[in-house]
Amino acid sequence: MDIDAWVWWLIGAVGLGIPLVLTAMPEFGMFAVGAVAGAVTAALGFGVVAQVVVFVVVSVALLAVVRPIAARHRAGQPQHASGVDALKGRQATVLERVDGNGGRIKLAGEVWSARTYAPDQVFEPGQQVDVVEIDGATAVVM
Repeated sequence: MDIDAWVWWLIGAVGLGIPLVLTAMPEFGMFAVGAVAGAVTAALGFGVVAQVVVFVVVSVALLAVVRPIAARHRAGQPQHASGVDALKGRQATVLERVDGNGGRIKLAGEVWSARTYAPDQVFEPGQQVDVVEIDGATAVVM
């Protein structure tokens, strides 16, 4: 069974695509595209040296051009806070008196245990407070 060179290049491209999917490393995708270019070169009847040169040139060109663009794009996106980090800096309404020992607030539609940031502060029901941090299941407010 004699397999053409372009088929081997496509098998290599698929082989490089598997770690791309498993590891989410885009470099493998760039090498896979280089392997497809090598397959096209082989299908056009060029020799092994030309196939390898095309593979290397396409792969290196993609690495040199696409990676910096992707890095700039990723750096330009604002980081979105999630979970309890998203609650820091939000305002809440005091439901039960909040002091250094505890109390209750309504934060993001939920009732939370709360305590004041400074032990001598006191907030009465109805007042608006700012969430400074989340300590376990307790919101620290001021």
